[in-house]
Amino acid sequence: MSALFEPWSPAFVADPYPAYQRLRETGRVHWFEPTRQWLVPHHEDVSALLRDRRLGRTYLHRFTHEEFGRTAPPAAHEPFHTLNDHGILDLEAPDHTRIRRLVTKAFTPRTVSALEPTVRRLAAELVDGVKRAGGGDLLADVAEPLPVAVIAEMLGIPESDRALLRPWSADICGMYELNPSEETARRAVTASLEFSAYLRELIAERRTRPGDDLITALIAAHDEGDRLSEQEMISTCVLLLNAGHEATVNTTANGWWTLFRHPDQLAALRADHTLLPTAIEELMRYDTPLQMFERWVLDDIEIDGTVIPRGSELALLFGAANRDPARFPSPDTLDLTRADNPHVTFGAGIHFCLGAPLARIELAASFGELLRETPTLRLAAEPQWKPGYVIRGVHALPVEL
Repeated sequence: MSALFEPWSPAFVADPYPAYQRLRETGRVHWFEPTRQWLVPHHEDVSALLRDRRLGRTYLHRFTHEEFGRTAPPAAHEPFHTLNDHGILDLEAPDHTRIRRLVTKAFTPRTVSALEPTVRRLAAELVDGVKRAGGGDLLADVAEPLPVAVIAEMLGIPESDRALLRPWSADICGMYELNPSEETARRAVTASLEFSAYLRELIAERRTRPGDDLITALIAAHDEGDRLSEQEMISTCVLLLNAGHEATVNTTANGWWTLFRHPDQLAALRADHTLLPTAIEELMRYDTPLQMFERWVLDDIEIDGTVIPRGSELALLFGAANRDPARFPSPDTLDLTRADNPHVTFGAGIHFCLGAPLARIELAASFGELLRETPTLRLAAEPQWKPGYVIRGVHALPVEL
């Protein structure tokens, strides 16, 4: 199995899709010894297991580490786990239900819709910079700053502090890779402490001086007398930044890299901008920014005759599921007109991405602005992939006009 699945290999990270095809062809579930996980590559299984309540993002609501056959993380990593374990991405009911309900009261469809003019303005400013310079790095000049600025605007983070956010997020997200090193953990702990301290001050300030921002709304959110704790608010804000921009950044850069490699599809999109909504969904399917989503087995399950015992970990391969020919006709063909496109890029079930509507607004704004204002945009040099496999993206995307 390790011959097929090589998440630490630069060649595999650059193009995992041929290996995914072989994984799908050779079974529905595969044991991967280096990470001690069961790999699941088929769309039907991934979609069903995302909704299966016998699985969980955590097991601590039912078991201790010892009862579950796991070792507690080192005490030195505690600041990262405190931050991570109070966010809705890594919680299960009843905590997940309570916190998501309260967060949803603050992060409403109206809140997201009201951000659209701001997103469009920010995208226009960033693309104008690329246009004036005659090119640049699409990752650093557009893909990264747009979602960070949007989240910062939403949270009410002063412009002078926004440069702190991306490095904090990158260091924290390093822990989501497979078998992270001790140095990765150290950086994540430092970022967790610094980001938490920053948000604690900001929350205290908003308690005395409320504003028109999401932090103020999270403080005010209540339901039958229940409110978010300070730690839950901090973890929610960090999750909104991390989940709310890592995927958008990589969808933008990976998406343009895909378009440059498919000039016929790029030409069709340039000729007809009304294709943009289906094009964005297809780019998210074709080269998935989050390749893997892990879940714990809380009660024994069976997949294709293989019993997966309680205490195991499943690695749901989103990238493989999104190229499954059983669900997507001609899955390795980029088709920007693809209408039937139930990709799993945003997940499913109770952990379906809360920020999906905002991500779609950001992607429509940046892709739309680049298509309108830089019709001759082209690749200046082939990009190099970052070493990370789970959150997969390029170091830079050099472009010219």
